[in-house]
Parts: sequence; C-alpha cells; structure tokens
Amino acid sequence: MKSLLTEDGYQDITSRIEKLSENSQKGWGKMTVGQMAWHCQHPLNIAIKNTPNSSKGNWFIKTFFKKSLYNEKPWRKNLPTSSLMKTLDDKDFNSEIEKLKSLVDDFYAVRSRDKWYPHPSFGVFTPEQWGQLEYKHLDHHLKQFGV
Repeated sequence: MKSLLTEDGYQDITSRIEKLSENSQKGWGKMTVGQMAWHCQHPLNIAIKNTPNSSKGNWFIKTFFKKSLYNEKPWRKNLPTSSLMKTLDDKDFNSEIEKLKSLVDDFYAVRSRDKWYPHPSFGVFTPEQWGQLEYKHLDHHLKQFGV
C-alpha cells in the first residue's frame, strides 16, 4: 500500500492534484471538485494537528471498518461521508485546491514525527497506517475526478 509519508506516495498525489481543474468531472458521488478538495482537507488536518484526545475510537468502527482505511483493497464508490466532512455550499476550486496542496505538503513534512496521537474516531494508528490512510483517502477522491 502506498503512503503519503513516502516520497513515491507524496509525488504521486501531488502530481495528480495538479491535473485537477475546476472543470474536472466526477465519475460518481455528489461533490463538486471544489467540495472534494475542501472535504479532503479534514483528515489531513486531524493528522497534522496531532492533538491529544481522550477518544480511544468507536469499538464498532474499529472492529468492522478500521483496517479497510489502510489496506490494499480500494474503497467502493459512494461510501457515506461523515456530516463533519460534508458540505452543500459551493466551494471555490482555486482556493480549496491551494489549501489542499498546502496540507499535503504539511503532512509529508511531519513524516519523521515521533509521537502520533490517536485519531478521534478510529483510535491508534502507526505512522505507516496514518500515511496509508491519508494516501488511500486522497487516491479515492482523485480517482473520483478521473486523475
């Protein structure tokens, strides 16, 4: 599984983001390309901020879903999205894509960080799993828009 914490994974994702345009058409789902860029910022922010939290993760999610976040199997199309990461508002493609690119850079920059706090919903991840999770999420949405 590729990882956003490796040079190869980072270069792959950044080059594919560069191929997006405000005219990129979705292959599935309801989001526009601007909304997708906005949506993809949230998981990166969680990992980059790396804040302590009391959550050990939801046992149901950890038991039945967590491994699918970072394994080799692609996510299926039209998975439900958390309400915290969903918007119906129009999002400006240019500003949202610049924020996304900056966050991808920021995530890659912390690749050698010593301490990774648990995800507030999914609990503990190793650094490798964090990198795979972030890569897989971005890969899923970049494929959604044909890149």
